[in-house]
Amino acid sequence: MKTSASRTKARKEAEPLPLEIYSSLVDALHDTAIAPFIGSIATTVAALITAWWAQSWILLGCAVLLGVATVLRRRDMKAYRRLRPTLRSAAALQPWERRYIIQAGIFVGLMGVWCLCCWVVSDDPFIRLFGFAGVVAYMTGVFGRNFASNGLVTTQMLAGGVPLVAALMYAGGLYYTILILLVLPFLATIKMVSDRLRAQLLGAVVSEREITQLAARFTTALNNMPHGLLMFDSDRRLVVTNERLIELLGISRAVVVSGMTPVELLTASQAFADATDLGRFAAEFERRLSGVPGELVVEAGRDRWLSLAARPMENGGSVVIVEDVTERRTSEQRIHRLARFDHLTRLPNRNSFHEHLADVLEMARPGEQFAVLFVDLDEFKQVNDTLGHPAGDALLCAVADRLRTIIAAPDVVARFGGDEFVVLQYLGGRDIAALDELARKIIETVSKPYQIDGQDVIIGASIGVAVAPRDGGDPDLLLKNADMALYHTKANGRGTWRIFDPSMDAEAQAKRALEMDLRKALAEGQFELYYQPLIDLRTKQVTCCEALIRWNHPEHGLVPPGKFIPAAEDIGLIKEMGDWVIRTATKECASWPSSVSVAVNLSSVQFRHSRLTAVVAEALAESGLSPRRLEVEITESVLLRDTPAVHTILSELVAQGVRIALDDFGTGYSGLSYLHTFPLNKVKIDRSFVTQLNSGDRSLTLLKGVARLSSSLGLSVAVEGIETPEQLEIIAAEDAVDEVQGYLFSMPLPVAQIRKFIAVHASRSDLPSVSGKSGGKGRHTQAA
Repeated sequence: MKTSASRTKARKEAEPLPLEIYSSLVDALHDTAIAPFIGSIATTVAALITAWWAQSWILLGCAVLLGVATVLRRRDMKAYRRLRPTLRSAAALQPWERRYIIQAGIFVGLMGVWCLCCWVVSDDPFIRLFGFAGVVAYMTGVFGRNFASNGLVTTQMLAGGVPLVAALMYAGGLYYTILILLVLPFLATIKMVSDRLRAQLLGAVVSEREITQLAARFTTALNNMPHGLLMFDSDRRLVVTNERLIELLGISRAVVVSGMTPVELLTASQAFADATDLGRFAAEFERRLSGVPGELVVEAGRDRWLSLAARPMENGGSVVIVEDVTERRTSEQRIHRLARFDHLTRLPNRNSFHEHLADVLEMARPGEQFAVLFVDLDEFKQVNDTLGHPAGDALLCAVADRLRTIIAAPDVVARFGGDEFVVLQYLGGRDIAALDELARKIIETVSKPYQIDGQDVIIGASIGVAVAPRDGGDPDLLLKNADMALYHTKANGRGTWRIFDPSMDAEAQAKRALEMDLRKALAEGQFELYYQPLIDLRTKQVTCCEALIRWNHPEHGLVPPGKFIPAAEDIGLIKEMGDWVIRTATKECASWPSSVSVAVNLSSVQFRHSRLTAVVAEALAESGLSPRRLEVEITESVLLRDTPAVHTILSELVAQGVRIALDDFGTGYSGLSYLHTFPLNKVKIDRSFVTQLNSGDRSLTLLKGVARLSSSLGLSVAVEGIETPEQLEIIAAEDAVDEVQGYLFSMPLPVAQIRKFIAVHASRSDLPSVSGKSGGKGRHTQAA
């Protein structure tokens, strides 16, 4: 059985050879035309000699036939070489291979016949030896000339070997038999040597083909690389380049030769022709070739950058990759600008300013002063809201341009975001008056009218200032103090500037502490409700109690509502506080007589949350209180918003059965349209009307007018701030007033006392006297 290796070999031999290999083998048969021609002539001459020696016409005929075959073979080889360029397929080459095999077989066969005739025609040892030697000599050269074709070698072995063996057998005898036994291994050896040479030829042709293909592919890949490539040997001599490198370095292909040194290559490059320090760059390049790690980036002409990265090879040489990094460097520069400059105004941004300020403070000499001016634009939001964000952006750019005109080096102006700008002023040893001059100039310049999209725009500026090193020695502290000064500027009147004072920080810390305490107070239940009654002027009975929140601080005692309510609104805690007030007040009211209602103050902040009506509904459901016994008091700040959300919330509350009272009417804008536009049930006239009753008839006239107008619109009227019997007498004379409230009747009372007060005065027919100490004026502001 055949082994697996033999089957594989047989399969490979049966497979057709690639065209380039097959054509090489056929060419090998015809490329040695001189050698077979000389051998053929020599054989023909030898045949003629034997014919003359033996005086045999048969041998002469053999010589003539050998000469004719020689001429025909010579002619056929010339024809092949002439037609070779047109033979481009295996099918076109195969006839020529067959013709060569047939002609070579005929010639060798004629030689065998000549040898056989020599032995048959004559018994002369010379003639017999001459014929035998001629055939053996020619066949010995077969594997040297025709080993490329297996069929040709086999044909020639048979065509020459069979007559040769026949001649020896014809002679007979022991010696010739022994010679036959030697000739057969000789022929087998020739065949094996031919096979081995053919295999080596095929291997060489295949290797050459693979090397050629590999070289072609390598050249193609090399020249199609996006990067340039250089290869230096261990002596730092150039051995390989590609087309991309020629393009990047701007070198003529004719100039680049193998064996160039790095300096010679860089000198020949047009990319570095304008380099001011080519020698230093060449030395740095040599260091990279020596194994120093790192990328070498160099400017190659205007606005063009190349990167050279060297990698060592095992043989001591180096491979250098050359890349055009212009786009990458441009992108890096763009990213750097975006990271350090505001994209809209092109001013330095917060990060850039912070780094610069840190450097300035670090390098400052003793006695030097620097001022940080935090500039905030007044009324900028109104411009954004009315003219749109594109107009707002255009305005910011215009402000930036104006600031550039008045901020000269070494001073720096930056944009921190939104409508905030920051200026760093070098005061050096100058007085603070220089700071005042710059702040005034900034405000005057920024406040001048602008033309934005054909519209006249007027804004202002407020400035907070911190001075280093007095107000801080690090950037964060200086910026914080400047921002704090700006906050106080805006809180105390815009369009001016204020310099940071330590008291501002103390106030800020106190506010922060208050905010922290508020959150803790809500979580720990430190709030409680006080109630101040309202008296019906006709029945002299308690009709309603206003719920007022109080904070019993564990350390500071009772904190005034006017102090913690605004803080709760600022931090957004007022919503949770308001929800607690509503639930607590409704639950308490449910324990009072059914004729007494409870009033709860609502903050304008609570109207920003859509769950207000849901909270009221849940509180009523939990307490079981009738909605008509709940009254919510709102101030004009709520109505001033006049948004659809306010209308919706008030309408939903009325739909639930809750009553709506307008508190502190007569203060603020006092829009009479509120009485008609919003679903109100009650108007509470502010205490300011009552306190001025003794100053003249004007206040009384206003009070009566408001009361009568409200009453005529179907609204009940209550008057706040009644503190004396005289005030009560004047108010009671006005029929339009329904209820009164004030210290004359009672100050705000805690739960236990208000319950007692309601029980005592529920059926009283006369007006109560002052209950408890009056304690001064000032019922609380917004309770929730």
